[in-house]
Amino acid sequence: MDRVISIVGHTALDYIVNVEKIAGKNESSPIIDYEEYPGGGAANIAVAIAKLGGKSQLISPVGTDFASSGYEKHFIESHVDLSRLYRLEDRKISKAFIFTDKEGNQTTYFYWGASSKFKELEPIPVDFIHLATADPVYNAKITQIADFVSFDPGQDLVIYSKENLELILAYTNILFANRHEIKRILEITGKSFSELKARIGIIVVTCDAKGSIIYIGKEEFSISVISVEAVDPTGAGDAYRAGFLLAFTRGYSLPTCGKVGSTVASFVIHTRGCQTGLPTWEEMKIRYEANFGKLEKSTEV
Repeated sequence: MDRVISIVGHTALDYIVNVEKIAGKNESSPIIDYEEYPGGGAANIAVAIAKLGGKSQLISPVGTDFASSGYEKHFIESHVDLSRLYRLEDRKISKAFIFTDKEGNQTTYFYWGASSKFKELEPIPVDFIHLATADPVYNAKITQIADFVSFDPGQDLVIYSKENLELILAYTNILFANRHEIKRILEITGKSFSELKARIGIIVVTCDAKGSIIYIGKEEFSISVISVEAVDPTGAGDAYRAGFLLAFTRGYSLPTCGKVGSTVASFVIHTRGCQTGLPTWEEMKIRYEANFGKLEKSTEV
């Protein structure tokens, strides 16, 4: 039986805008096209896990337009557990405005909306939790009452104090970060990467088109990406984490977890929107085995 994976973070509407170039200060740039999609890092991961056949629970503040936007119906149809949502009457749902140029470079503006209330909310204990981009104060609270913690500070790393970051890292079992975020974590904490590895059991560093590297103790595993036509890179990291975490809770080896994550991500970048092209487990398995060989059996009892 699958373990419930609780995901903490933003539920947002994504406005994905394709532009000729990322405009600089006092500049403008033509918009090629734009669309509205369901998004928010935590929501993306929760939906992806559910689509893969796992059990996901979303812990997130949502605003007055949650139902009218169609997002609540979308979650229900995706079989995401919404019992831990914070439904707020004085805020709108969070919104992300994501601008992508022809080279795949991105810049994002984020309206916190309901998520701005995170720091005032009180968490309740959970079993297995993944902290997506969210408020550092809330994350620090819930980290201390969870049995197992996966942590991805993401772009919100800039608002973490040294105190909150170190507290969360002290309880973290799996850390996800890209190369830039790892560098920033080391700067904030004053630790070396060797010291960070000694403190955290598993560290997963994503390297964009170069794949990812999984560190555990003195071992490291390099995971390649699956080559597909990249339509929109938005949400690839969330898809990777969803696949990795579900495979991890199902007892697969760490290299296999990384390959499952890479496979799920390949479905997302092939379509526009973070949740548009998400695969089922069987669809993932077919593409996995075409690229990585036979999917090993898990050790789950």
